[in-house]
Amino acid sequence: MAFVAVSASAQKINGTWSGELNAGLQKIKVVLNLNDDGKCTLDSPDQGAFGIPATTNFISADSVNVIVASLHASYGARLQDGELKGTFTQGGFKLPLNLKPGKKAELKRPQNPQPPYPYTTEEVTFQNSKAGATLAGTLTIPAGGSKYVLLMVTGSGAQNRDEEVFGHKPFAVIADRLARAGIATLRYDDRATGKSVGGKDPIVTTLDFAADAEAGIEWLRSQKRFKKIGLVGHSEGGTIAFMLAAQKKLDFIVSLAGTSVKGDSVLLAQTKAMGGPKVKNLTIEQLRQMPEMQNPWVKWFIDYDPQGDIAKIKCPVIALNGSKDLQVIATQNLPALRRTLPKNKKNFIKEYEGLNHLFQHCATGMPTEYATIEETFSEEVINDIIAWVKQL
Repeated sequence: MAFVAVSASAQKINGTWSGELNAGLQKIKVVLNLNDDGKCTLDSPDQGAFGIPATTNFISADSVNVIVASLHASYGARLQDGELKGTFTQGGFKLPLNLKPGKKAELKRPQNPQPPYPYTTEEVTFQNSKAGATLAGTLTIPAGGSKYVLLMVTGSGAQNRDEEVFGHKPFAVIADRLARAGIATLRYDDRATGKSVGGKDPIVTTLDFAADAEAGIEWLRSQKRFKKIGLVGHSEGGTIAFMLAAQKKLDFIVSLAGTSVKGDSVLLAQTKAMGGPKVKNLTIEQLRQMPEMQNPWVKWFIDYDPQGDIAKIKCPVIALNGSKDLQVIATQNLPALRRTLPKNKKNFIKEYEGLNHLFQHCATGMPTEYATIEETFSEEVINDIIAWVKQL
């Protein structure tokens, strides 16, 4: 009977609890979901993280202790005056965290595609045999087919085919809009991510991801379904677009915040833009000595100068950047691109006022805003891409 009584009373503490974790430089909203079925999850809406699995270590009528293994964190609290008053522990740090009854956090992403879809999709795979990688993706075909197809290449870091971040799915949004306008796309999970397997190596650089993209281009050509094959790449993907265009692998390219100057200059400008006064006197030499600059991907990136590849491009290029992008700064990269890119009457280069690195309308451009903005990707930019591709 004692066990039954505790179990019943423990139900009173179940539900959704929310509060703010004071992490020093910023306050982070935390939502704890204690479900009636015994399952527990953690949300961090400000960081775009939802449904993080947690284990209920202990729960009673007035106390709870949960473990969040993926974050190497835990939370323990007692119910006092209608609040859970406790401590959040992570990486040796202990921070007070009080939670009040709240509503389950929900992300608003109004641009995410919703059925019914006026186009078809096919689940496909292609191989980068040299790397032992099988890339899995979604081929989106407009009703009636298309003479154009765009391979979609994500930015840096392991990303899925939608380039999903903070609940945003920019590649899904772009693919949807392009398909509705009669343009096909192939987007794929990065190697060793999502449904893509193989190719996992401790030393992987942009060259390796470019080889994966090249394999996707070859696969599209082998299908003999499209007259023109292009590539739309975001950030690192935009740089890959320049690299493969220089090798005459493509009929046209779309660069979304691709870099046009040497990597160390890109990272120096980025660090100063986001780091404030404390790094205003930082030099490239000092930047290169930082511990975070020593992994293989970064070491390759800071030495790579895209100017050599850009100078070899013969196919049409549309290159777009946001004026509030603090990661690939428009005023640094677009002038360099204009100086070096060979003349072509079909080229189109544009800076969009008020857009950040994800091509969202924003206030500051800081990455901390990404999750809080409902817009996933500027419709104006998508419309410009559609109009440009159709006139090729």
